[in-house]
Amino acid sequence: MKYNCKFLYAIIIMFTFLIKANTMNAQNIRGEAVKSTWKGFKRINFKWGGKEAFLTRPEKPLPGNPWLWRARFPDYHAEIDSMLLSKGFHVAYINTDNQFGSPKAVEVWNKFYDYLTTTYKLQDKVALHGHSRGGLFIYNWAKQNAEKIACIYGDAVVCDFKSWPAGFGISEGSKKDWEVLKTEYGFKSDEEAKAYKNNPIDNLDALVKAGVPILHTISLKDGVVPPDENSLKLVNNYIHLGGTATVSPCSSGIQKSKGHHYDIDNPNMVADFIMKHSTENGPLNSSAYHQMRTGLQNSHIQFQRNKKGRVAFLGGSITHNRGWRDSICNYLKNKFPGTEFEFIAAGIPSMGTTPAAFRLERDVLSKGKIDLLFEEAAVNDAGNGRTTTEQIRAMEGIVRHMRKSNPEVDIVMMHFVDPDKMELYRAGKEPEVITNHNRVAEHYGIPTINLALEVTERIDHDEFTWKDDFKNLHPSPFGQGVYAHSMIQFLENTFAGHLDNDDKIIARNLPNPLDAFNYENGVLLDIKSIKLRKGWKIDPVWNPKDGKKTRPNYVNVPMLMGETPGSAFKFTFEGNTVGIAVAAGPDAGIIEYRIDKGEWQKQNLFTKWSTSLHLPWYYTLASGLENKKHILELKIFNEKYEQSTGYACRIRYVYVNK
Repeated sequence: MKYNCKFLYAIIIMFTFLIKANTMNAQNIRGEAVKSTWKGFKRINFKWGGKEAFLTRPEKPLPGNPWLWRARFPDYHAEIDSMLLSKGFHVAYINTDNQFGSPKAVEVWNKFYDYLTTTYKLQDKVALHGHSRGGLFIYNWAKQNAEKIACIYGDAVVCDFKSWPAGFGISEGSKKDWEVLKTEYGFKSDEEAKAYKNNPIDNLDALVKAGVPILHTISLKDGVVPPDENSLKLVNNYIHLGGTATVSPCSSGIQKSKGHHYDIDNPNMVADFIMKHSTENGPLNSSAYHQMRTGLQNSHIQFQRNKKGRVAFLGGSITHNRGWRDSICNYLKNKFPGTEFEFIAAGIPSMGTTPAAFRLERDVLSKGKIDLLFEEAAVNDAGNGRTTTEQIRAMEGIVRHMRKSNPEVDIVMMHFVDPDKMELYRAGKEPEVITNHNRVAEHYGIPTINLALEVTERIDHDEFTWKDDFKNLHPSPFGQGVYAHSMIQFLENTFAGHLDNDDKIIARNLPNPLDAFNYENGVLLDIKSIKLRKGWKIDPVWNPKDGKKTRPNYVNVPMLMGETPGSAFKFTFEGNTVGIAVAAGPDAGIIEYRIDKGEWQKQNLFTKWSTSLHLPWYYTLASGLENKKHILELKIFNEKYEQSTGYACRIRYVYVNK
């Protein structure tokens, strides 16, 4: 695993913002944190293990939270820090002064790294920046943690303590610092120190094997930390081992302290080096899979100014199940803490856009004025075999019905993933259902979140696996976290826009429909409106006796039932579409039907899931009719489907598009 994605997604799905809680707990361990501002960026100053530390945070972090770790003299050449912070990096520091990168210092760094990556979810791979004696810290830690290093930047760095502070070569060294270093490393004599074989210039094989790139800036006039004894020696060793290393001499600015302090000729080059190697193999950016279109400004204003919000979630089992939906509810409540929210959970397993278009009034609009709707159906529309025409008519019907009910409503359309969609994307094809839903989204300016493509590409990017992590089209808790992460990123980007005082909620005009026969007036009709004929009855609390599974609202409720071949009824309706919502179980039969004395047609009610489940299923019997009164005749066919145990037709609703 290259990245910290798995931990990030798993944390998100715990339905509360645990980062905040973890941070508070961490403050108890590290002591009281003091917030400050550094060059316009927020900085947290705190003590960790008794040592001064800070974390400077960007205004808008990059995906994965890449970061730079400063070693010693953290305010020197800080223009590089500013550049990286403005690009979305975090910058961290802990004061291990006078430890000269000793094993004790390395142990402190090990624990501090674990703390930062756990508490603040910083990226697994860190960029290291050391100046002067800071080279001892960054290389001694990096060699023990090669797999955690994105890149190393050294600025006039000490690479061999025999050069400085010992002064055994060209450099005069520093006798005081040399004595401190020997004590810190436990050397009893100069000879023992000279025999030490683990300076930064030594044992670089692990870094080479890990492919860690190195960049050093130097002054060729540096008399304190001479390049010939330090940077040039290390870089030469690194290249001979097969590593990638670059040295950039600086000479254009004023040089002080015997050439040891100088201006970096091209700080942009340094920042770009760190940026490139810290992000090129990082997690993909969820924003690339979002289409904002007309955005969510209406709901933004409603939530922020009017302090009330009614949010609905419409879809199938992936919306019905606990997971991403809970995370979005918690996100909204935390984002708008003074807002009174009502959340409507209208996900029903196995149901796509056709059922949604006809149950919209009952399950969503009956609850009141909706400010924001999340809608998903790409998995069920494709899996349930809905045609392109059905998919467009149903999705467009949902959008138009919502907008006719409330022209100010914001809608977000999500495309969830399944193995078939992954296979198509890998073959360079867009799944037809996503193309169809996107046609509707584009026509009405509706934002979309393409989680099918995002999950596919994240898996192909080695961030996680389908088998061990995501597991199923009904996502594991980890998979729910992936969904929540992307949706929250979408909402963060959307709500980041500034609201001016004169910004107002606007009513959106409906364009001409893509399909004149879309289901924008879809409703469910009570079965009591059907005149009963011989062989038909209404069971007021139907419950199967075969012990097979059932679904809510399709058991212990009124059900129009016919189980005898030849049993028939007539039903008069007004509209251009008619269908029946049935409980299709092991004994589901075949029906014959016709409209206005047309030709008889057959419909097998038995589904591929009916053997073990009385599955709710919407069968559209006719669509594209002239919008007027029609007569539906329906009867039970006298032949039984071979896999069925009976002839049953159990109708929960008749549905029409008026």
